[in-house]
Amino acid sequence: MIFLKSESEIKKMRAAAQLVSRTLAEVAKEIKPGIETGTLDRIAEDYIKKNNARPAFKGYGPKSSPFPATLCISVNDEVVHGIPGKRRLNEGDIVSIDCGVEKDGYFGDHAYTFTVGDCSAEDKKLLRVTLESLYKGIDKAIHGNKTGDIGNAVQSHCEEHGFGVVRDLVGHGIGKDMHEDPSVPNYGKPNRGDRLRTGMTLAIEPMITRGSWKVQTMDDKWTIKTADGSKAAHFEHDIVVREGEAEILSTFDYISEITKNEILETNYG
Repeated sequence: MIFLKSESEIKKMRAAAQLVSRTLAEVAKEIKPGIETGTLDRIAEDYIKKNNARPAFKGYGPKSSPFPATLCISVNDEVVHGIPGKRRLNEGDIVSIDCGVEKDGYFGDHAYTFTVGDCSAEDKKLLRVTLESLYKGIDKAIHGNKTGDIGNAVQSHCEEHGFGVVRDLVGHGIGKDMHEDPSVPNYGKPNRGDRLRTGMTLAIEPMITRGSWKVQTMDDKWTIKTADGSKAAHFEHDIVVREGEAEILSTFDYISEITKNEILETNYG
């Protein structure tokens, strides 16, 4: 079931999304060669709790194997759901950090892929094109369009540059639950899928690879890697479907103030 949000609900969702944005910026301050991913996770959890919210990912999932951390930290060929721990980041890595919070009964959930120090030109292109595809998808998230219009915009842009578009993982609705209807694939055909209506709130999240789109789940039952070992990038925003132009609830502005990374500079929020 798809839930349309009132303006008062959207205000609460904006606050949750903005807290995720600020949390990612706090983590960005410490991303450098040698840092343990578990240290980044503790920084995020402490910051979220200090802001009277709950880490949404920690404990999420089946009772037999709930996700054990605040952040999903996915390095290089890990697409999503990487578990933080003793692993140290190295110069030249790319690392996707996905964060979710519940605040005042509503969820925020978005992600950003960082470079650790300098990285290859090919990796920089992957990050830039994935980020561009996110905004091309958001451009299609308007009243009267369909989810296929979003997916087609993402897919067309990434495949034009020779990158793979992951099929097994998709974006989603968001609100009082972290994952709501509808599913928002990053591939598809125009005018297909669920119709978008004003007040729908979505998490749009391209997951793009330098090689094949196929993925595999690791033995920890959470970490998802590319099947061919190619690197992957992941960017995500929370948005509200509106007439004419979507409203972005989250922002990368706080991150941009920290990273000063010209490769990823855009005119987007």
